[in-house]
Amino acid sequence: MKKFPLTAAFWTMCGTAAAEGSPQAAIELYVDSATRQIYAEPGPGRQRLGRFVQAPDAPAPAVAPVPAERTVAAPAPAPSSKHWYDRIGIRGYVQMRYNQEVGGDAKDLKSPGDRYIGREQGFGIRRARVVISGDVTDRMSIYIQPDLASTPSGSSTGNFAQLRDAYADLWLDPEKTWRIRAGQSKIPYGWEDLQSSQNRLALDRADALNSAVRDERDLGVFLYWSPKEAKERFAYLQKSGLKGSGDYGMFGVGVYNGQGANRPDRNDRLHTVVHFSYPFKFANGQYLEVGADAYTGRYKVSTASATIEGRTFTPTVNESDAGSTDRRIAAHVVYYPQPFGFQAEWTVGEGPQLDVARRTIRTRSLRGGYAQLMYRFEGVNGVFIPYAKWQTYRGAAKFDTNAPKMSVDELEAGVEWQPSNAIELAVAFANMRRTDVSAAPYRRIDGKLLRMQLQVNY
Repeated sequence: MKKFPLTAAFWTMCGTAAAEGSPQAAIELYVDSATRQIYAEPGPGRQRLGRFVQAPDAPAPAVAPVPAERTVAAPAPAPSSKHWYDRIGIRGYVQMRYNQEVGGDAKDLKSPGDRYIGREQGFGIRRARVVISGDVTDRMSIYIQPDLASTPSGSSTGNFAQLRDAYADLWLDPEKTWRIRAGQSKIPYGWEDLQSSQNRLALDRADALNSAVRDERDLGVFLYWSPKEAKERFAYLQKSGLKGSGDYGMFGVGVYNGQGANRPDRNDRLHTVVHFSYPFKFANGQYLEVGADAYTGRYKVSTASATIEGRTFTPTVNESDAGSTDRRIAAHVVYYPQPFGFQAEWTVGEGPQLDVARRTIRTRSLRGGYAQLMYRFEGVNGVFIPYAKWQTYRGAAKFDTNAPKMSVDELEAGVEWQPSNAIELAVAFANMRRTDVSAAPYRRIDGKLLRMQLQVNY
């Protein structure tokens, strides 16, 4: 990492956040796309109009009397429907990060969740997303999301544009409870993987769940069902500031390629996934979401020459030409921060993993998960959410060359400050013990970091 005064980095981000933090006497308004009725809360079928400030009361202007013999024509009625392009919206966010080593071998750390951890690093743009979405017709919605801060594999230059999502939802009933999703989208496996990075409290996803699907996405076809009650709750949890994961159905099932986002299938064998999640609401208004996911398929591992313990070899894959066995099951529980919150997930399964002693890649078991505590409170200066997250993982990094075993034990504690809807600043301390799976001999490294992230929403 580059040497950079830590206080300067911190106060630079704080100053940017505080500049947007003055309170605004405004409310969010939403319009029902069918009835055109205005609401002050989000809900199914309601589109965001924006933030509005109440106009001061003023006496009504005097109206001249209309002579009796004159007839005033009534205004022409407004069109009852919009063109499809009038229903499309654009939004997005940008995340800027800075990591400072504070102990151990932090300079040698490598993390799949943050490429700006390690030697000779300074400020970096972690994500720069633009979302184009909306209802093309009453029965079809689209969602397109590129990332303008991607780094291609093997490249030393960042901030390339790369597709993240491109799919259509085809609604099967007027109530929009059943839908088919076709295209490249998130795979419904793991609650935290489904949660947008724009809403996630911790800076990175847990490796145990995130190691299942590369970039959390793939190309496939899925069927989702969300009854009205669950649909309304999913929408509220995402838009209310409680950091929900969105509506991926109370129940979902689908098939997808299995090699990850923006990568072609390599074995003509599709993965299959099943998803269930339900948000309970207690009498006091508290929300609790529980669920489980599972997937199965065959994964093709990439191999190359490696030197480990003085031996140079290229491992053989001890599986059929169709690929290695790849299957997992996971469970989650989320007690939303109102104000105290708790979140946890655990996964077990089996998949391809490098066996150094046998110089082969064979099917091995895996396990891991995380637990997170948080507390949300609002003050005159905005919303504050302190949190602490522990994660562990023992299993392969199947996306990396030779599928080396990954050993992760990590503790992160921090706080997120939201001075306004447009700005979020997160500061965290992380104690990491993780395997460097990017290159042989796959050393395990211990290090401590102070991490900062400034997020701008638009």
